Amino acid sequence: MTSDSVGDAADDDGGDTVVYDLAPDCTVEDVEEETPYLATVNGIVEYGVFVDLSDSVSGLVHESKLSGTYAVGDELVVELENVREDGDMSFETVDLEDFVVQPVSHEYRPTATTALDASLGEQVHVEGVVTQIKQTGGPTIFQVRDAHGVVPAAAFESAGVRAYPDVAVDDVVRVTGIVETREGTTQLEVGSLTQLEGEEAEQVQTRLDDALETWAEPHEVEPLVEWDAFEKLRDDLREVARLLRKTVIEGRPIRVRHHADGDGMCASVPVQKAIERFIAEVHEDPEAPRHLFKRLPSKAPFYEMEDATRDLNYALEDRAKHGQKLPLVLMLDNGSTEEDVPAYETLAHYDIPIVAVDHHHPDPEAVEPLLSAHVNPYTYGEDYRITTGMMCVELARMIYPDMTEEIRHVPAVAGLADRSKAEVMEDYLDLAAEEGYDEDDLRDISEALDYVAHWLRYDSGRHLIDDVLNVACDDRDRHEELVDFLAGRARDEVEDQLDAAMPHLEHENLDNGAHLYRIDVENYAHRFTYPAPGKTTGEIHDRKVQETGDPVITIGYGPDFAVLRSDGVRLDIPRMVTELDEEIVGGGVSGGGHLVVGSIKFVKGRREEVIDALVEKMAEADIDEDVSSMSALSDD
Repeated sequence: MTSDSVGDAADDDGGDTVVYDLAPDCTVEDVEEETPYLATVNGIVEYGVFVDLSDSVSGLVHESKLSGTYAVGDELVVELENVREDGDMSFETVDLEDFVVQPVSHEYRPTATTALDASLGEQVHVEGVVTQIKQTGGPTIFQVRDAHGVVPAAAFESAGVRAYPDVAVDDVVRVTGIVETREGTTQLEVGSLTQLEGEEAEQVQTRLDDALETWAEPHEVEPLVEWDAFEKLRDDLREVARLLRKTVIEGRPIRVRHHADGDGMCASVPVQKAIERFIAEVHEDPEAPRHLFKRLPSKAPFYEMEDATRDLNYALEDRAKHGQKLPLVLMLDNGSTEEDVPAYETLAHYDIPIVAVDHHHPDPEAVEPLLSAHVNPYTYGEDYRITTGMMCVELARMIYPDMTEEIRHVPAVAGLADRSKAEVMEDYLDLAAEEGYDEDDLRDISEALDYVAHWLRYDSGRHLIDDVLNVACDDRDRHEELVDFLAGRARDEVEDQLDAAMPHLEHENLDNGAHLYRIDVENYAHRFTYPAPGKTTGEIHDRKVQETGDPVITIGYGPDFAVLRSDGVRLDIPRMVTELDEEIVGGGVSGGGHLVVGSIKFVKGRREEVIDALVEKMAEADIDEDVSSMSALSDD
């Protein structure tokens, strides 16, 4: 309350004496000398009475300044006498016969969350929206977002009791409190927390919305390599970057599901680091990156119901226990196919947004109605040569460009891991060479990633994967020694597996001129060890491609599954799976993958029928040098 407002109020009242009644959220800043205020007695002592003018303005009326006697709860009119150096206030009573009461609202000057560190120990006001409410064994912690960041505000009612129970997530509020530090975290000790309504709330919300749109804008980054095919995807990736940055600012958790292979980890780890570092910029709570981001592998190249129901259950538990919003689910190196639909529909019941960045052959008509964003090279006439790891390195740089130097080698690892035939692979290899990696080093990293992923199973292996990939790794020597060890172990175990399997390899020549190799990985390969059936089939396939120099198809099969690899033959595995499911009624055929790499499942008792029908389709497939690794080698 300013001096002008006091004078104006008195003049407007036609000459009657005005006594000012401070609103509960008024502070000492609103109190002026020689001005009468309405006060309430809150305590009586031998030397006077204590009075409250608002929730945070109180002081003593000394007995020498009292006129009359009072009881707790009585109202009286007082004026400010003085304010001591320690902040204590003293008042004196004012005897008035006739007066009118004029309410006084606090004139708020919100403090930006970015300026809180400069206001330690001081009372401030923060206006924003509640993003999370967590009840601890002590205070209630409200995470409040203004136009600059997110700050925790601790409000104490009593131990374990919810403070301000009417306040909910997404409410626009004004927090008045003292800036404190707790275990290295800047937070507000709440004096009052008010839900804003009407025009006042609209003004704050508009301010926040304008700031959010600016803040969420992705960074402009130059591509690591010039690649016309990739440029078709750049705008889509920018939209995903914008959505992820906005999600962080709004305080919504992000849960990543990625394919558990080399390309999947090359995609997910840079995005993880970028998002976690952006979370740390936005949120005052140093634990926010751990609470707001989770990365988990998926064994299948699609979102299985087992994974989706687990994710949903954890999300609902986090909402109940920690007051978190339900997450955004980010699918990396999976999520583009019809097999994902049941899982997506499950999450749709809770309005959980889903984003997919993938390079498996997609079913856009099936998945896009259920996705908030979808990036896939096939939708632009490109193919799996643009790996998800390549896309996600650029995505990570749009989110947090300062990490570019750490991830310049990652696209080359992703390309080698997924056998990309991209024309820019040499450019990516050159980038990696600038960081001290030759092609053998990169292949070792790829091998080590696959090996670790096998043993991690459903665990993210966060720090171990960081060290293997050398992203956010603090010891280059340890990274190199670890990769040498893991890649060596992987090669030795592959050799053991092939020693067991190769003598049982079946061969035939197909009508289209391709070699077909079959291996029963259930009966003629070591089980429950590395390499798994898919890797075993891939290793056999690669050797036969090198040995023959001709188009090769390899099938590794078990009781109810088959893993497929092709080189020089355009199989279109997703289309074959769809046709087999329609043709073999009751066969339970499902699966997918790329045009030349994939897997299928079926009912155990129909295995022979399914594989025979599959081989017939393979014999009719076109020979195509564009999907041949041998042509790529000869071109070099």
